[in-house]
Amino acid sequence: MTTEYAISPDALRDAVVAALGGKCQQISVALGEVTLTVNAADYAAAMQTLRDAQGCRFEQLIDLCGMDMSTYGDGRRPQTPRFCVVVHLLSVALNQRLRVKVYCADDEFPVVDSINHIWNSANWFEREAFDMYGIIFEGHADLRRILTDYGFIGHPLRKDFPVTGNVEMRYDAERKRVVYEPVSIEPREVTPRVIREREYGGGPH
Repeated sequence: MTTEYAISPDALRDAVVAALGGKCQQISVALGEVTLTVNAADYAAAMQTLRDAQGCRFEQLIDLCGMDMSTYGDGRRPQTPRFCVVVHLLSVALNQRLRVKVYCADDEFPVVDSINHIWNSANWFEREAFDMYGIIFEGHADLRRILTDYGFIGHPLRKDFPVTGNVEMRYDAERKRVVYEPVSIEPREVTPRVIREREYGGGPH
């Protein structure tokens, strides 16, 4: 039995570029990891190629998540669309990994193709990204909320979502059922007081 070892990140980058050709929008190597960016229009076709091409053979999707890029790091908006889908792929056969990023073209109505027909492990991951970020995965056969309640309003991992939420749920003893009502908590900014001893830091100030 022959054991195959992982190729270098640079060699993996070259293999991915060779397989995808013009579908490769951007590819980089950092910290020993390869990150590929593809256009939303090429996303499904590129992922099919990454699964099937001889030098890629990414037979497993191990993670898929959404990102809200409206603020980043120091608070500035990066020069990208607001919503991004990030996928991590694994080739067991070739012992290699790849990160794939695709940006949703429309900030107001973020849509990318579903890849559930390529890897069925994408099913719940895409539903979670829809639930948390409102990203639509076109072609998904059962795109509905998976973590929040059916009566939930909004998408809680968007950076403009209020920390108190929009709706509160409680059991009403008189009506003998669960009721949904607007949040009754008034938003407020809490600034902590800092109290130090007089000698803190080397003496009185």
